[in-house]
Amino acid sequence: MKLTMLGTGNALATECYNTCFILDDHGKLFMTDGGGGNNVLHQIRHAGYDLMDIRHIFVTHKHIDHLLGIIWMVRMICQFMNHGDYQGEAYIYSHAEVLGLIRDMAGKLLKKEAAFIDDRLHLVEVHNDETLNIIDKPVTFFDIESTKAKQFGFRMEYESGKVLTCAGDEPLTVEKYAYGSEWLLHEAFCLYSQADIFNPYEKHHSTVKDACQLAEKLGVKNLLLYHTEDRNLSKRKKLYMEEGSQYYHGNLYIPDDLECISL
Repeated sequence: MKLTMLGTGNALATECYNTCFILDDHGKLFMTDGGGGNNVLHQIRHAGYDLMDIRHIFVTHKHIDHLLGIIWMVRMICQFMNHGDYQGEAYIYSHAEVLGLIRDMAGKLLKKEAAFIDDRLHLVEVHNDETLNIIDKPVTFFDIESTKAKQFGFRMEYESGKVLTCAGDEPLTVEKYAYGSEWLLHEAFCLYSQADIFNPYEKHHSTVKDACQLAEKLGVKNLLLYHTEDRNLSKRKKLYMEEGSQYYHGNLYIPDDLECISL
């Protein structure tokens, strides 16, 4: 299985796309979040994927840097269905609040395309600690207990018991889902050394130091950091690795947009 980061930035990033990604298990695709606009279509294409091959999409929460790209996915998938180009069914997974927003926005903005919702584009409500089979993998969704907007992460089992945990875009508090994971995908808003500049704690986000200390505590083998600021973009990988390696002794990844990583 491989992971491709469509975007790695936080909500206000303009030098890179907002955080979203695709998990690819031999052509079976599972996309998480859509970023903040139609640039998601550009990112998908430049990552080497065909939108019509994307059947499963998970949306963590309602913030616009995660949700608005999903509205474009709904439009394009349903448009292709209407033209007879998109074969089969598609599924969007999230909790009830997000699905309600998608349904409402599609109904008001995409009236022709919205006819395919509940027909061939299925909005699937997920619940805390619920496990579904997605791309032939058990995926357990969990409420991250956000203090801002209701948000879910997930834990996927793959390849003989290995586990990948996606913590959404806030500090992971329900640690049991990530303990001993092969991979932890976790936000890092900025360097700890620049916390006075970016004020991550006011926004309920982590620093590189915080995320790395958590991964070390949980015995995570591979830690991938995303949802970052973009002012340090040209030196982000180097700077984040330097700070993170002081607190975490596993394999640390600071991906760029469109970077592909073998899991």
